[in-house]
Amino acid sequence: MRILIVEDETVAYENLVDILVSIEPDVEVVGNTESIFQTVEWLKRNPLPDLILMDIHLSDGLAFSVFERIKVETPVIFTTAYDEYAIEAFKVNSIDYLLKPIKAEELQRALVKFRKWTQSDLMHYFARYSQLSIEQKYIDKLLVPLKDKLLPVNLKDVSCFYTTDRNTYIYMKDGNIYPYSRTLEQIYSLLNPVDYCRANKQYIIARESVTNITVWFDSRLLITLDVDVPERIYISKNKAVEFKAWIVNGPH
Repeated sequence: MRILIVEDETVAYENLVDILVSIEPDVEVVGNTESIFQTVEWLKRNPLPDLILMDIHLSDGLAFSVFERIKVETPVIFTTAYDEYAIEAFKVNSIDYLLKPIKAEELQRALVKFRKWTQSDLMHYFARYSQLSIEQKYIDKLLVPLKDKLLPVNLKDVSCFYTTDRNTYIYMKDGNIYPYSRTLEQIYSLLNPVDYCRANKQYIIARESVTNITVWFDSRLLITLDVDVPERIYISKNKAVEFKAWIVNGPH
């Protein structure tokens, strides 16, 4: 069985591969994409896999956008750390929906279900793909707890979100830094991908705060913002093309 894994977290991807190998020794992972952009491009340029394991939250938005940009003719098993999109996933009679952290027995059950599908089941399934879309609502303000108060923060005044050692911080354009209790994954799901990018595991950056882009020696991009940050911001080589496109035109 040839499987494409759509997952932007390295640890989650490696865990999924380990589970697949343990329960399906003959499985072949034919690719790993980390964003809507990469997934669409991969599907355009490669032979179709037998199955796609797709995380809903990707580096440039919700994975449902893939189905709006390209005709997908491969069944999908959705994965996510949150259960709020379960109903949307099942609206297209999805093969299965796995909540992270993924358990081997649950993935095996999903694969058994996939193998039982007839050609008629698959045709009906593909016909319903067009229904897989949601009206995503984005926020423009956060409430940040400070002692016994809640500080309203306008997102247009935010340069970046930074995380380290399980702590998250909001870096403001005016130089203020506020601790924030949510993870980058939770924060990014609320942000408009036109204006914000998940640069890497440690940063979400605002497009309007990028002041300089340096091409590094290994084809990574070094990003400079309009505020000082605790660690350098690098865009990996495989995300460089879509990052440059995002800076010019927003997400693709």
